[in-house]
Amino acid sequence: MKTITMLMAGALALASASAYAQEIDWKKVDSALGKSAVVSGDVHRYGVPRTDLNVTLDGVTIKPALALGGWVAFKPMHGGAMVMGDLVLLETEINPVMKRLLDGGLDITAVHNHLLRASPATFYMHVGGHGDPEKMAAVIHDALSTASKTPFDPPQPAAANPPAIDLDTAQLDKIMGVKGAANGGVYQFAVARLKPAVEDGMQVNGPLGGANAINFQPTGGGKAAITGDFLVTGDEVNPLVRTLRANGIDVTAIHSHMLDEQPRMIFIHFWANDDAVKLAKGVREALDKTAAAKS
Repeated sequence: MKTITMLMAGALALASASAYAQEIDWKKVDSALGKSAVVSGDVHRYGVPRTDLNVTLDGVTIKPALALGGWVAFKPMHGGAMVMGDLVLLETEINPVMKRLLDGGLDITAVHNHLLRASPATFYMHVGGHGDPEKMAAVIHDALSTASKTPFDPPQPAAANPPAIDLDTAQLDKIMGVKGAANGGVYQFAVARLKPAVEDGMQVNGPLGGANAINFQPTGGGKAAITGDFLVTGDEVNPLVRTLRANGIDVTAIHSHMLDEQPRMIFIHFWANDDAVKLAKGVREALDKTAAAKS
């Protein structure tokens, strides 16, 4: 009886969120944020990459799609929307941006590094909140445009000849067990967990930051710089870390991104610059230590 009641409650919450999604004027949210969204189901995700920064690490100039791709995503829920995001900031921008977000009613759920030895150093501020999506979008835009140099330039037309991915992407797809996608000169994989975490009754899926993110940036001669993050449960942390280290992949951060998700998820960031096929095998071996999907 209890199970049936829980299922009915979940169905009602989903129906309520779906109904509210139809009431949201997403054009007003776009206008408030100064961006257009990529829509996945009922999630509206906005990219806020730091295209203004010239960041280098171990001689590699980092493309925004590799490790500077800030974002915020909105998901309708009863009485408004949930927002989650990951903002890329310089050290001097952290507290001014945080103040404006907090004053605007949003929550800060994490501040940390993803990379080591990068110049200039970049930090990542995770935000969350519930309420009117247009108002929350306006707060985020105000914080980033006033207290940071995050660009809000109009979107540029797609390049006729996007940057080539000088890697054997078919081989990488085969090793990783999922199909990657080219984005701004970087080959990206999003590998879902078999059972996504849940926060406030909502599944934290890929568009909300709920997938393993593995990025390959070609560095010449079949090599690639790789970074991204794995999301794992506590018991998966050290098996994954040991496997990464055994495969010559540095672990650069271990931390949380959210506050109330179930089960509790830990995010593990990494870095290496080596033969791309070798690194893909190491990453896949590490993923196999976790409850990650493989097609």
